Amino acid sequence: MIETYAYARAGLLGNPSDGYYGKTISLLVRNFRARVLVYPSARLEIKPSKADLPVFEGLADLHSTTRWRGYYGGIRIIQALIVRLMDYCRVNHIDLDDRNFTLEYETTVPLRLGLGGSSAIITAALRALLQYFRIDLPLPVQADLVLETETVELGVSAGLQDRVIQAYEGLVYMDFSRDIMDRQGYGAYERLDPGLLPSLYLAYRTSLSEGTEVFHNDIRARWRQGDPAIVEAMKTWAAYAARGRQALLDGDLEELDRLIDANFDLRARIYQIGEGNKEMIAAARRAGASANFAGSGGAIVGRYQGEAMYQRLVDGMKALGVAVIKPRVQP
Repeated sequence: MIETYAYARAGLLGNPSDGYYGKTISLLVRNFRARVLVYPSARLEIKPSKADLPVFEGLADLHSTTRWRGYYGGIRIIQALIVRLMDYCRVNHIDLDDRNFTLEYETTVPLRLGLGGSSAIITAALRALLQYFRIDLPLPVQADLVLETETVELGVSAGLQDRVIQAYEGLVYMDFSRDIMDRQGYGAYERLDPGLLPSLYLAYRTSLSEGTEVFHNDIRARWRQGDPAIVEAMKTWAAYAARGRQALLDGDLEELDRLIDANFDLRARIYQIGEGNKEMIAAARRAGASANFAGSGGAIVGRYQGEAMYQRLVDGMKALGVAVIKPRVQP
């Protein structure tokens, strides 16, 4: 039996420019994980988890569960991954053994909050399948396969950031500049020492769940049309990530705070952001912490200074029905 894991993630800076030839800094969040089991069986089977079972206690349970996890579970994305992996192997003349298997999965990643929940399931499943079929693929290729599972197979608008940090783990600075992407098919990924990170918090609110494909829709269309405001915003977010990398290396935490706040403030000028998300940002800043979206809304990340400030964060968020944790980056 093969058992693999992949973890949630939080975008610290540069988000959402990763899907637009930008730059980002992202960190792994080991507090939440997807787990996959693969073992030989007579027939090929993907077993449903709780998220795939249409069984509810009543109308209220159906409504709250759907708002939490969306209308789809993990079976469709795992099936899409298998199809994508088979196509990749055929194109690259990699023979897959004719061995059936059963795949089981479960996840604790809060879904549809921009924490990489779906890509964590796909990443864990890809790791298990690569082990099962004894295939060794470079990490950039693994990240690309996970992205293509969602964008090509399922038609979901997404960028590489989630998939790269979940493949590489730890803390990663990513450069998706067009010339680099065109030259090698993926970005330039630099592992940074997680010890450079200051005290970070992650706050998330499940009632805001709506999914990345909903959040990104209009922006991508405007970017494709060459909207000057969107094009310039993507360049600015990329610059924030580059400056943030240097701030981490220099230990300049005040500059890091300024960039984290500026990243969200620009987003608030470009995107239509719901009141619930604004409340979280405001509560964090009232406590004295910096605050930025960890992904596409519903979760925020930033720096706090000392346990007294962290407790103010917890107390302020509790009134909004928001959970606060300290993200674990390292094993």
